[in-house]
Amino acid sequence: MEPIWLKYYPASVPAEIDIFRFASLKDMLERSCARYPKRPAFTNMGVALTYGELDRLSRNFGACLQQVIGLRRGDRVAIMLPNLLQYPVALFGALRVGLVVVNVNPLYTARELQHQLADSGAVAIVVLENFAHTLQKVVATTAVRHIITTQVGDLFPPPRRWLVNFAIKRVKRMVPRWQLPGAIAFNDALKSGARQTPTDVALTHEDIAFLQYTGGTTGVAKGTILTHGNMVANVEQTSAWISGTLKEGIEVVITPLPLYHIFALTANLLTFVKWGANNVLITNPRDIPRFVHELRQIRFTAITGVNTLFNMLLNAPGFDEVRKANAGALKVAVAGGMAVQRTVAERWQQMMGVPLIEGYGLTEAAPIVCANPLEAKAFSGKIGMPLPSTRVAIRNEAERELPPGEVGEICVQGPQVMRGYWNMPEETARVLGPDGWLRTGDMGVMDDHGSIQFIDRRKDMIVVSGFKVYPTEIEDVVMMHPGVKEVGVVGVPDEKSGEVVKLYLVKKDPGLTAEAVMAHCKANLTAYKVPKHVEFRDNLPKSPIGKILRRELQMEHAASAGAD
Repeated sequence: MEPIWLKYYPASVPAEIDIFRFASLKDMLERSCARYPKRPAFTNMGVALTYGELDRLSRNFGACLQQVIGLRRGDRVAIMLPNLLQYPVALFGALRVGLVVVNVNPLYTARELQHQLADSGAVAIVVLENFAHTLQKVVATTAVRHIITTQVGDLFPPPRRWLVNFAIKRVKRMVPRWQLPGAIAFNDALKSGARQTPTDVALTHEDIAFLQYTGGTTGVAKGTILTHGNMVANVEQTSAWISGTLKEGIEVVITPLPLYHIFALTANLLTFVKWGANNVLITNPRDIPRFVHELRQIRFTAITGVNTLFNMLLNAPGFDEVRKANAGALKVAVAGGMAVQRTVAERWQQMMGVPLIEGYGLTEAAPIVCANPLEAKAFSGKIGMPLPSTRVAIRNEAERELPPGEVGEICVQGPQVMRGYWNMPEETARVLGPDGWLRTGDMGVMDDHGSIQFIDRRKDMIVVSGFKVYPTEIEDVVMMHPGVKEVGVVGVPDEKSGEVVKLYLVKKDPGLTAEAVMAHCKANLTAYKVPKHVEFRDNLPKSPIGKILRRELQMEHAASAGAD
């Protein structure tokens, strides 16, 4: 039976995509480099790298990995970089010679880094000098034998390269002392590769492209096996979805989320490379004043982010100047990674003139599963319809598909769904059925048009006296109060109710009181959903992409309760 959402697809979007248009990400990159050699592919701190330069540099880097260092097809290479020009060069260099990329958060602790390197079996790593001291602590306990280090300005033209690197190391003192014998400098790797001729590697959809590790906030991080077929399919699915709004060869996309995260990796880097766009890389989006300054200098047509990032921009001094400087240029703003709060979406549209287009995905699906149409006129509060060649079902605990209007677990099937977890067959079997259906662990409800509303993570659900309470709903209501800047909601133990709702708040209005928040909640929520505890904070714990970490808040509450 034809899925109900296909009747409501935008006219430009096909029901299915050609997953075999490209044999690999290598083929996709080489096509774009050939079509747009003089167009900027990536820009960072005002320095642009053209598609022609990306082609040459990634070829040289791949040649170094293959011919000089001696890596072979299927070897794992870790990339431990923030959003710098070196990232796409290293990424595509590794992929072009058949290596598997292991993306690493540069802010990892030594324990986290050791686990990921040891679990993946990475034999080489590309690391920014600023974080080399962390690698130094653990490298001997891993399979890593080849280390390539880089500095922030290494791909900038001289003398800017020297000035930036000197300032970061000597003036700002942002590079702790490190010692990694035998490490190769990034630019030396490029030079040595330029003297070699790489052996061509014919890749297929079955070759692994990434071991993409999940956050691991509730346990040990798992390596998601994503093949070239998974990634090519998701790029093609996303491309079909945006084809009615964006045009190849002219777009400029702001990329503030880290490229080592699956959202920015696919939605920004891979998709917009396929489209011949210019990715403007924001190295440190948490430096809001500098981020706003950069945005004022660029006429951008697209931007992606998470709810907290858009909220921070809207509250940032000088963002109105961004609006004025970019008037008429912005075509689309996409939000994912976490639920979008209506107050943030409405403020964004009022200021920037385009709605926040919410989508949904997860690492295990490369990641994009659903999205709202780009031609939407307003924020819908839903995560949208399944992308082409994607099937979504809402199922109960017995895995029976539920009709529209009933809340259950979001389950996904499609060519973007992972092969499994690296060396974790039991975990794979727990979430991935033999028929290819993936259990996401997310709760949702589908309407009569096939559009899905995200309810919450199943593990975050709070049960108050037997009633189910979803933190996202509470957070959305609390954010309606004008005195609230940020909020995190968790369930905490209670002798009478089993669990009750606790709020962690960051104030926008210094005079905001707990009593005022409670009164607001009582006016907008059923009694059992009303918070019993309110705690004000200067900030809330967040993931690298800005998602508020509820689990850390629960752990903090448990620790404070135990201390009492």
